Amino acid sequence: MTTDAALLALAALAHPTRLNAFRLLVRHEPEGLSTGQLVEHSGLTQSTFSTHLAVLAKAGLVQSEKRGRNIIQRADIDALRGLMLFLAKDCCDGRAELCEPLLAELACC
Repeated sequence: MTTDAALLALAALAHPTRLNAFRLLVRHEPEGLSTGQLVEHSGLTQSTFSTHLAVLAKAGLVQSEKRGRNIIQRADIDALRGLMLFLAKDCCDGRAELCEPLLAELACC
């Protein structure tokens, strides 16, 4: 992941509505949720939520697919993985033992 792509993703997630929607979609992988379900969870109007969804899509964090009459939104797990690796890869300066507590916490959940 490039620095520009990471900044775009972080900026997209830097809003409570978008962060909550993305986390909800991650919890519903691989099935995803319809746009209507996301709007309902958000408590916003369709048009307001669509703006937030567009920001997440532009950042490459959410993908849409048509299933029958519904548009299903899905979290892009590869993009999430790329962002997490980008953030953690150099932070330990090659000392993996510094990241072991983080990895252990992720493995337990």
